[in-house]
Amino acid sequence: MTQATIRSSRPDKWISPRPPMDPAIRALAYGKVRPMYEPSWIERLLGKR
Repeated sequence: MTQATIRSSRPDKWISPRPPMDPAIRALAYGKVRPMYEPSWIERLLGKR
């Protein structure tokens, strides 16, 4: 028997990752960088954290 190989015209994403974006273009596309933890309005009012 012969083994058929399947070839695609486009390589997988994990083989060829996206090139890095310019920071200004990334900010326009996704918005500003936000912290992982955002204090609640009560914490901000009381000055905690």
